[in-house]
Parts: sequence; structure tokens; C-alpha cells
Amino acid sequence: MNGVNEANDEPRVLIVDDESEVADVYELRLRDEYDTVTAYGGEVALETVDETVDVVLLDRRMPDVSGDEVLETIRERGLDCRVVMITAVDPDFDIVDMPFDDYLCKPVQKEDLVAAIDQQLTADRYDERLTEYLEVTSKIALLEAEKPASELDSNDQVVELRERADALRAEMDDALAEFDDFEAAFQEITRYE
Repeated sequence: MNGVNEANDEPRVLIVDDESEVADVYELRLRDEYDTVTAYGGEVALETVDETVDVVLLDRRMPDVSGDEVLETIRERGLDCRVVMITAVDPDFDIVDMPFDDYLCKPVQKEDLVAAIDQQLTADRYDERLTEYLEVTSKIALLEAEKPASELDSNDQVVELRERADALRAEMDDALAEFDDFEAAFQEITRYE
């Protein structure tokens, strides 16, 4: 997870909606489970979003800076956060090229919000492990191509790399099992009323 708040270990969720009442309702629904931050509009969202944010709940239709523009800017900045569009805009073919991670149509129930956020956090954790696993296994493969097995087996650093690779593989297997559970839950999230 990229942006766990230093003060606590809760994931940080940025709630963006130009309708303060809507943003406040989402914040009330989520604040017991996450470190929530609220931005009332796209301009404030762009001032607020940074590397400490794990998930952005982003309204699409806003007057100052649209959710589409906020999403594009987040991606251009290279911020490693997940973005869930939460909007009254009915999805159309334009969503195909949009780089969001999930899309929910208003009104959204608390259970659906929490499930969508949790799925994004799980996906984010999995991505980090996969990246590290590929890094570790590439190092092992390079060393195995250059050194005899007896030398590798007696090297503490290589032993640690192999142990780390095994641990990461097991974690990813667990995450895949968890992801399968989330995939089933994913199907149960009401995305469109």
C-alpha cells in the first residue's frame, strides 16, 4: 500500500464531490474504516491528492474541474493511487479509454463503497508483491546463469533471495485466493441502479 497514514495504519481515502452533502455522507460512512479526506470539487482534489492517498472516490460531473480531468491529471502526475469513479453520469463508450479502476453509479450504498475500496486495496497490495517477486526472481535467475549451484547454495544472500521469492509466491497465492473471494464480491457490488 502506498499511502498508509503515518499517524495510524488505516488506508487513506480521498472523497471528491462538488456536492458537499454527498461527500459528507460518504465521509460519515467510511471514516470508521479508513483515514478519510474530503475535497469539495476537482480543483481542491488536485490540490489535495498526493502520494499519501491510496484510493480516490471521484465524482465525474463537477463544474470547476471535471472528474475526467482530475483522473487524467492524477495519472499524468504518476500518483500510485486507485481511482473509483462515483457518479450520476451513465456510462457510455467513452469509459473504455478512461484509466479508472472501478466505476459506480450513484446512489451508492455503504456496503458497495467499502467493498469497492477494499478490492482496490487488495489489488494494490498484490501489484507491489508481484513487482518485488519479479525483481527477486530475476536476480536469482541471473545468478543461477552465472554461478555453479554449489556456490549459490552456500551463499547467504542467495539463500535469503530464494526464501524471499518463496514467501512472496505464497503471499501471492494467498492474495489470489483472497482476490477470488473479492472477484465473487466484485460481482455483487451494485454498480448501476
